[in-house]
Amino acid sequence: MCAKSVNRKLDRLLVTGGLGFIGSRFIRHLLQSKEFRGRIINLDAMTYAADPRHLAGFEEHPRYLLVQGNITNMSLVDTLVQQHEIDAIVHFAAETHVDRSIVSAMPFYETNVLGTLSLLEVLRKWPHVHFHHVSTDEVYGSLGEEGAFNERSSYRPSSPYAASKAASDHIVRAFAHTYGLSVTLSHCSNNYGPCQNEEKFIPRMILNAIQGLPLPVYGQGANIRDWLYVDDHVVALLAILEKGEKGQTYDIGGTAEKTNVELLD
Repeated sequence: MCAKSVNRKLDRLLVTGGLGFIGSRFIRHLLQSKEFRGRIINLDAMTYAADPRHLAGFEEHPRYLLVQGNITNMSLVDTLVQQHEIDAIVHFAAETHVDRSIVSAMPFYETNVLGTLSLLEVLRKWPHVHFHHVSTDEVYGSLGEEGAFNERSSYRPSSPYAASKAASDHIVRAFAHTYGLSVTLSHCSNNYGPCQNEEKFIPRMILNAIQGLPLPVYGQGANIRDWLYVDDHVVALLAILEKGEKGQTYDIGGTAEKTNVELLD
């Protein structure tokens, strides 16, 4: 069934993790768009995954402000929402690398679960602010040889990273239901494109090939991944922000069946 779309006010955005791979492409896309005349506040903790070069040339943009800080700092988030009269929070900030989550899971739960919870606690004070939660199709687990995921697929996370994102999804929906918050969620397949961290699969393969190093094989080498170009993901996210129905989940990527995000066109 087609979700009922809306036209949401997006004059002032708070973007979390906007110096990361996907978040920076989202900000760049908006600031380069002739249609977007709003203001963006970028809250980033400046961890290893952040790189100011992703937004080189935008540092002095009159409608952009970078704030270094952690999403778990509720006082800071509350101040930003109030001072900048934020209309919507676009939540990219997350620990995302599966291999790192296997070595040390705690940072993933601190950022992905407690960080998301902290943002939502702030929004209990500002329920008019829309919250979009950027998640991953890894919450669904592994896809079999046939079929496709959809927004009604069961959650079967198979790594500490995926479990932390699944937990944050549940928290977002629970807060929306309990406190009447305005939220949307999206699940994307594997992204690729400019500015991706070299620890990720495609950049690592390219760099290893250039340096004459072995190319890592995962498992038996039979796994199949679906890839989504990061700028296509950004366009889909913007459509969800502008028109997505409150409380709705949207799947983005080729492993999904025909999904709600396609119905926003």
